Amino acid sequence: MTSRIPRDSRLRLVRPRPLAAAPQAMNQRRPRRPAPRPPEGTPARSELAGMARSGLADAARVARWADSALGPGSATADGKATLSEATADHAARELGLPVAKVRADWDTARLAGLVEVHGGTARPGWRLRAWNRDDSAVLRGWVALFDAWSLAHPEPAGQEPAAVAEVVSAMPQVLSFLQLSAGPVPVEQLLDLLEQRVTELRTERCEVPYGPRLEPGTPGAEPDPAPATDTALAPLLDWALHALASVGALTCGDGHATLTPLGSWAVWVKLEQICVAAQSPAGNIEQSAEGMLRGCAQLRPNAARAEYRAWLAARPVGSAVAELLGAARGEDALLRGLAFEALRVVGAPAEPDVRGVLDEPTLRPYALLWLAEHDGADPEDAHEVLTRTEATWLWVDTAAAVADHGEAPLLVRHLESAVQATVPALLDEVRAVGHPRTVQVLVALAAAHPDPALAKAVRRAAFQVHTGGS
Repeated sequence: MTSRIPRDSRLRLVRPRPLAAAPQAMNQRRPRRPAPRPPEGTPARSELAGMARSGLADAARVARWADSALGPGSATADGKATLSEATADHAARELGLPVAKVRADWDTARLAGLVEVHGGTARPGWRLRAWNRDDSAVLRGWVALFDAWSLAHPEPAGQEPAAVAEVVSAMPQVLSFLQLSAGPVPVEQLLDLLEQRVTELRTERCEVPYGPRLEPGTPGAEPDPAPATDTALAPLLDWALHALASVGALTCGDGHATLTPLGSWAVWVKLEQICVAAQSPAGNIEQSAEGMLRGCAQLRPNAARAEYRAWLAARPVGSAVAELLGAARGEDALLRGLAFEALRVVGAPAEPDVRGVLDEPTLRPYALLWLAEHDGADPEDAHEVLTRTEATWLWVDTAAAVADHGEAPLLVRHLESAVQATVPALLDEVRAVGHPRTVQVLVALAAAHPDPALAKAVRRAAFQVHTGGS
């Protein structure tokens, strides 16, 4: 008789794929509409990239000097992206620039992602490496600076922080109006629009009181929210316009403001991202992180990334990152992988929060891969940062996502991504890793695999995990 005990079935060794590779193959469909085109008259991307390179040339010069003259870890004084006095003086002497100019260019390079600060060290960003050959990297760097306009040009002294925050929140509407106007707009008209938007923001924040509400004008009635006034907002509008001008988004003169071609393009891109998300069947831009990720699960990678960007653009970065990590902590492994794909779109601002979850076993493998890729590792080689146990845990988590959302052949093919060389070795380590979905994954794999002997071995392993046997 032929023994039905499986022999040492060899697995074809391949590089493990991240969890995001699983949903990309599951019931994918094409986007509902073709890629939108920018408004007529918008320069080609190569021309826009040239404008961005020109505007960021001084920042790139300082970043390259730091790369060649310093080396990683010696550029900052306090771990908060601030140049030390010695470094600033050194750069000023070698570049022939005033110290204040060096510091300003360094801050611009940091905001544009040409320099990245990690903990207490600074190093060249990936955009600086790709600066001369990749127009997309250049444009992303400029858009990052555009998004940070309020940091690039500090607000006037003596202003109320709440008023500054209101103006920053209201400026997207002002920029949208400038983009739609496609030409010079009087500053007085922009001030009227800003007042209306700030008044709306203040009204939206008002809490509805409990109990009966008195009519306005009666004794004891609460006053209506005060409208925004010229005297309060005019200096802040002037600050916002000059801050946006300092990053190259618009020009100001003769009482008018006009978006530059770069500024007009950037505003259009953001409006288009929001429109795409708002027109999706799930209305992803209004969803929670979990709802948004579920809505993106069936999209192709490029379409999903566009959804992530639109969803992120509508929220403060800090709260968006926290919400994505909250979704990643749930029981659905698919959402865990998609959450970290969305965090890849966030980029450097998410790094402190991602580092903060390294002690959570459920998120640690994903966080390590994210950090490795963020630090410049090739995505194909990023898995090398994982220990054998972490890689096995991630393999089980990926299999759980495939079992819940994919098809049986995909689960069978998932065997190829195991780091173990044999099925028995894989089963031994899967049993030992302690993933909460181990039993369900092994049962699903046994049901899906066409090899009866291998399926029997997998079922036996599932039973041993279930009963605590060996």
